[in-house]
Amino acid sequence: MDNEIKKDLASNWFKLLQNAICNDISRLEKNKIKFKSTFWQRSKDRDEGGGEYRIIKNGKIFEKVGVNFSKVYGKFPKKFQKNIPGASKDPRFWASGISIVMHMQNPHIPAMHFNTRYICTTQNWFGGGMDVTPSIKDKKEESNFHLSLKKMCDRHNKTYYKKDNFEKDFKFVRDVGVTFQMIFNSIIENKTKKKWTLKDKEMQYIKRGRYAEFNLLYDRGTKFGLQTGGNVEGILMSLPPVAKWK
Repeated sequence: MDNEIKKDLASNWFKLLQNAICNDISRLEKNKIKFKSTFWQRSKDRDEGGGEYRIIKNGKIFEKVGVNFSKVYGKFPKKFQKNIPGASKDPRFWASGISIVMHMQNPHIPAMHFNTRYICTTQNWFGGGMDVTPSIKDKKEESNFHLSLKKMCDRHNKTYYKKDNFEKDFKFVRDVGVTFQMIFNSIIENKTKKKWTLKDKEMQYIKRGRYAEFNLLYDRGTKFGLQTGGNVEGILMSLPPVAKWK
């Protein structure tokens, strides 16, 4: 398959998923609040692509959500070339992806993160993942989360792939996105009416502080985006609206 067709298929899927996720969030909020959309460009001086991030705040369910789509291209700085597969031969790259972070009003509902991406250098590959970060532990929810992901992975290949195959990998990445959509809807609908206390909210704020520390100090995606000239507001949309440190 032609490389440009692969790029179009991947970036079109990420854009479609951005719309689908935002529609789900709006539906859960009964369309009473709207996303604020911001378009951005990677470079002011030349065409290096860009993207769109959408944010809502202070909903009934979502305290803050960011849904970011990007499609960027250019050259990796020299200090990164040796660490990126295929970039040491040719520093040019193309990348597209979607990144989502959800912070909830109800402390019983975990913070949720999802991202998938497709990167092209002299090599091409998909990447990404998802996680839920509870402030109040729920063993049943934890078990269901891992079981849902295992079932989805097993549908494709129980031992995963030893060699890249765009068609199979792309099908898998699409299923990852749909599975995240199913998971976050299910968790929210099961817990949105669950009662919580000020003590629960305080614990959520403290947990968010740790979340922010990890994001800024250790998360490779955040550090990479900031160090390679990515859109700062889009990258830091993952930070919670309110956090505490004690």
